[in-house]
Amino acid sequence: MLSHNLGYPRVGSHRELKKASEQFWAGKIDREELQKTARKIRHQNWETQKNAGLDLIPSNDFSLYDHVLDTSLMAGAIPERYHQLIDGKSNRELDLYYAMARGVQRDGLDIKAMEMTKWFDTNYHYLVPEFTKNQKFNRYSDKIILEFEDALQKGILTKPVLVGPVTYLLSGKEKEAGFERIDLLDNLLPIYISILKELASRGAEWVQLDEPALVLDLSDKDKLALRSAYAQIREALPKLKVLVTSYFGALEDNLATATSLNIDALHIDLTRGVETLPQILADQDFVNSTKKLSLGVVDGRNVWKNDFKKSLGFIKNAVEVLGENRVMIAPSSSLLHSPHDLELEKNEAVLTPEIKNWMAFAKQKLQEVVTLKRLATINWNDDQAFIANQQAVENRRNSPLIHRSAAKARVQNVKESDFERQNVFPIRQAIQLEKLKLPLFPSTTIGSFPQTDDVRQLRANLKKGTLSIEDYETRIKKEIVNSLRWQEKLGIDVLVHGEFERNDMVEYFGERLSGFVFTQNGWVQSYGSRCVKPPVIFGDVERPEAMTVKWSAFAQANSDKLVKGMLTGPVTILQWSFVRDDQPRKDTAFQIGLAIRDEVVELEKAGIKVIQIDEPAIREGLPLRKSAWKNYLKWAVDAFRLSAAGVADQTQIHTHMCYSEFNDIIGSIAAMDADVITIETSRSQMELLDAFAHFNYPNEIGPGVYDIHSPRVPTVDEMIVLLEKALKVIPARNLWVNPDCGLKTRKWPETEAALQNMITAANILRESVPALH
Repeated sequence: MLSHNLGYPRVGSHRELKKASEQFWAGKIDREELQKTARKIRHQNWETQKNAGLDLIPSNDFSLYDHVLDTSLMAGAIPERYHQLIDGKSNRELDLYYAMARGVQRDGLDIKAMEMTKWFDTNYHYLVPEFTKNQKFNRYSDKIILEFEDALQKGILTKPVLVGPVTYLLSGKEKEAGFERIDLLDNLLPIYISILKELASRGAEWVQLDEPALVLDLSDKDKLALRSAYAQIREALPKLKVLVTSYFGALEDNLATATSLNIDALHIDLTRGVETLPQILADQDFVNSTKKLSLGVVDGRNVWKNDFKKSLGFIKNAVEVLGENRVMIAPSSSLLHSPHDLELEKNEAVLTPEIKNWMAFAKQKLQEVVTLKRLATINWNDDQAFIANQQAVENRRNSPLIHRSAAKARVQNVKESDFERQNVFPIRQAIQLEKLKLPLFPSTTIGSFPQTDDVRQLRANLKKGTLSIEDYETRIKKEIVNSLRWQEKLGIDVLVHGEFERNDMVEYFGERLSGFVFTQNGWVQSYGSRCVKPPVIFGDVERPEAMTVKWSAFAQANSDKLVKGMLTGPVTILQWSFVRDDQPRKDTAFQIGLAIRDEVVELEKAGIKVIQIDEPAIREGLPLRKSAWKNYLKWAVDAFRLSAAGVADQTQIHTHMCYSEFNDIIGSIAAMDADVITIETSRSQMELLDAFAHFNYPNEIGPGVYDIHSPRVPTVDEMIVLLEKALKVIPARNLWVNPDCGLKTRKWPETEAALQNMITAANILRESVPALH
């Protein structure tokens, strides 16, 4: 029986990679210093996994920015606009890499970044590969070879990891008509085979090819492509052991395809696809083969301690059918989605010992995998590790910290009328036009402004106790007033207070709701150098007191213009937290929705006329299989409506979504019934608006006119082009002008320049379109 890991967190236990990357981009360190930090993190990760006792340790799971972008560079899938950066010099590879990830605007160059979207249903963002008809691939980057060799020099024979060729193609986008991206498989495979041959020649025994596409709804053509790909790989490399991983769901109708692949081992996710195991064990062709079955029993995407009794049951069933030597034990997915190390959580006032004892982070999950392998070969009932594990599981199940009867009762008593605004949108729109008196093409931002080092230090000093609450609030109020004056001078129509008091759009609210707990070092990579520290929802959720009213009321009192109240919606809080797994997610979402509803009503009472309830995670929460969409969309939309429906018609409710393909769910987006929706569209050049046009979306829309995830400042002309595209599908009366997303992660100079261009574009558009009456 082999124990192994699919991937490990790569930003470092103290976000060393984030800090080094941002220093490199700012010109404060050179590329050698950046690579030195990267090397140190890789070496620490390998040593941690070696010390845990794993049999197979991954390499190439590390990335400076994104593993899908790494794959594009490896295969030479470099869009034409970046070709001017290719000059054959190895020291230019990093410039090309970051240009693709972040765009570039210097030394006469002005190149846009690649589109970014969510990796399956996680909160991790990847760079979307771009494909053209008959595209040729050319091996460009040897990162996977170099990192395998690096580990060898450390005395560790690793299992190199690659995004599988079919998943890689399906994760991309066709940039011209007349072909399907899966048609490029035969062009792509020689690159993979070349890489795998070189790895084998250097001593690799196992390779891991990630094919999470196996849990999606696949066409017959996609299934045939999978069989063809691994037949060709096997023919070219008969002795290399190939592990294909599926994760994030069950195989369902793809099971026959997965089990028929000409490979040495298949990995299945038993945290999100438990039904797959009995189906495989009933597949006589698989049972009669020599293939190994990797059981993903330790949850790679949540923080709860593994239930050894449940996992050992899965392992026992597999061993009885396949035998010990054909069973592998692993986390369900890469531990990229898990915080680094629970041992770093030392402040008992932040994370109490009782709740901490229910949890396991990436480092602890490695130990769980190794312990499960050991327990599977003995009479585990008398083992001390097993006994301690079951005590922790039972303690969590019955702890009074979890259960709040009032919160449960409130959800049970929700009525149909609680989901409905007073009147339908056309009536509300007429009332809001009269009351709010906004111009044609009203402008706004999504909520946050750049969080400078000084602002972050204020919060840090408050937490450390070196700054009084009075001094802290005085300084924050000064930041708010300064931002209001700047927005007024710029000419923005609906202002925001800037969110200078907030650490994170989810964490801030979780800190003010019951049922949440927090970590000091539970960082998880979201994209590039962007890390988040998700709250942990361990129990029933309630709102003890107002969370944002004081700051929003202060901001509105200091400006004659409208100032938006800014909230995070229930589904996003749910999606971007580590969620309790002992009750349906719907119930937790409704508890959060009711808490946000209380805040919305109180904001309205405080005189806030425009309230934004951000729901960027609605689309990412969509189940990977369409058969499960209807149920999810019903409760997700209802959770939002529950949070928003308590106000009068004249109060304008906004929502924001980003990185979402809306075509298949546009009806549900409309059913949310927000007065205004702002969406990410700039990287896709307004492609997302096609869904709103074909559906004839009735409410107001703010399609983002510039990409805030890149430091590049777009020109006025670019923004006008995007707005003119939007006007072809959105009535002028319904069109807003705004960035793609919040500006928290940007610097002030680029923010000021970009927003100035945005307001100029809005003014030019107003002059060219007749006023509406």
